[in-house]
Amino acid sequence: MTKKKFIRQESKRYSKIGKNRKKLQKWRKPKGRDSKMRLKRKSYSASVSVGYKKPRKTSGKIQDLQPVLVHNLKELSEMGKNFIAIIARVGAKKKLEIIKHAKEKKIKILNVKEVKV
Repeated sequence: MTKKKFIRQESKRYSKIGKNRKKLQKWRKPKGRDSKMRLKRKSYSASVSVGYKKPRKTSGKIQDLQPVLVHNLKELSEMGKNFIAIIARVGAKKKLEIIKHAKEKKIKILNVKEVKV
């Protein structure tokens, strides 16, 4: 399933709203009186609408796993195989402990690059 990229109206025309600048290509609802994009005319960029929503089964999941915010080892030990960990803002020592225990339990961590410990 590919993710639809919604870009701002006329972002291909002006550099200040995203031409050749991916970081600035953010969605804004088209509001102009004569806007063809607002009217959802053929051959104009797609507008955000309810039809593009994900199915409820996969909604909120990352890599088909349920994300869980982990602050300490107790929260990590309560996790099962169908969860993915996101380490909260903790100190370096505690973060290393969490990573080590997650590797032992074979739990994926989303916000840590693959590091050999």
